[in-house]
Amino acid sequence: MSLDVVILAAGQGTRMRSSLPKVLHTLAGKPMVRHVVDTAQGLDADRTHVVIGHGGERVRDALADSEVRFAHQAEQKGTGHAVAQALGQLGDGKVLVLYGDVPLIRRQTLAALLEQVDERHMGLLTVTLDDPAGYGRIVRNEQGEVVAIVEQKDASESELAITECNTGIMAMTSAQLKRWLPELSSDNAQGEYYLTDVIAMAAAEGIAVATAQPARPMEVEGVNNRAQMARLERAYQRDIAEALMEKGVALADPERLDVRGKLSCGHDVFIDVGCVFEGEVELGEGVRIGPYTVIRNSHVGAESVIEAHSIVDGAVLAGLNQIGPFARLRPGSRLAVKAKVGNFVETKNTEVGEGSKINHLSYVGDARLGREVNIGAGTITCNYDGANKHRTEIGDAAFIGSNSALVAPVSVGEGATVGAGSTISRDVADHSLAVTRSRQIAKANWPRPTKDEN
Repeated sequence: MSLDVVILAAGQGTRMRSSLPKVLHTLAGKPMVRHVVDTAQGLDADRTHVVIGHGGERVRDALADSEVRFAHQAEQKGTGHAVAQALGQLGDGKVLVLYGDVPLIRRQTLAALLEQVDERHMGLLTVTLDDPAGYGRIVRNEQGEVVAIVEQKDASESELAITECNTGIMAMTSAQLKRWLPELSSDNAQGEYYLTDVIAMAAAEGIAVATAQPARPMEVEGVNNRAQMARLERAYQRDIAEALMEKGVALADPERLDVRGKLSCGHDVFIDVGCVFEGEVELGEGVRIGPYTVIRNSHVGAESVIEAHSIVDGAVLAGLNQIGPFARLRPGSRLAVKAKVGNFVETKNTEVGEGSKINHLSYVGDARLGREVNIGAGTITCNYDGANKHRTEIGDAAFIGSNSALVAPVSVGEGATVGAGSTISRDVADHSLAVTRSRQIAKANWPRPTKDEN
């Protein structure tokens, strides 16, 4: 049977106290609704439908690169009304209803639920909670069969004592859904069309309600406020930390790690506290990451050391590299084996050759450094003329003295030396010395100015 997934994402989320639609708040750097869409696609869904309402255009934009269909719910009249907006787009197979603010739901849990669905069975995901307050309760008959879901506001005292709760996630055939949705009523405390009422309709038809539960309650927890958002973020990151440690990664503190994308690590990697990884990041064997480092869309080769408070963004490090502390490698930075970028150094669109060193307090942008180059403190490649960027070429074993400015386009030849404090605007030949410096003047017994007493 084909599979349609309907994701409800029309709510405003007023308790978030934000102008941003609730489903676009990020978990691990990715909008919550994107997590749900990715999970749906992991089920090999034939069609994924996202029901939008408040901030719908922003949700469309956020999912522009996803193969999803949109349905618009102009008025929020309940979950049943929301699903009905996608009814005309459904195929004739199975239908799975998910929620854009329940980002931790696992593909395995949903697959187990869908396996039970056919013409004589619908599926309902339930969860047993120590504190069921706020959740709809699962009502079963004497045979243990599900016969209804009662929302808390409509529940009797005995029903409120039930601890098995509705997650809102359910699956059925398209034919079942098309029979039941038109029969929903808004005659309840909220004046809304509850999707949960289809459970009673199924029971009345003799269609069994098959239930499944998640591996842990956190998996089906929704987000209504900032505190819940933070709790789910920590749960997500804790799972990542556990998975990394199982693969041999040493974490100074698993509670102080943030992965906002995909992080892959070789053996014997060490990650200190407060580090953030964004996008696609790969750490080779034996890499050590100092505290409060940010690495984004980068490859860090084996045995490299990145010291505290460094930023590595869109860079490739071949291995045995030393970075920081307080270094910034911007996109296009490529370091060969044993190259060093030291403290308070910034590089951008720059190749640093094998064994070359930019030790401290320098900016090197739009440049190529050969092997065994030494860049003195305070060196700047002046790559921007106010309109265009220009490149600087530095040959093997060149030495650039401290506090030098290389005005691009310019090249410094192999084995050449640039004297400290020089401003170089013309090419420097191989094995030559270039110095541009004002003549030093000394005046003996110079009378220093004194403060006027008046």
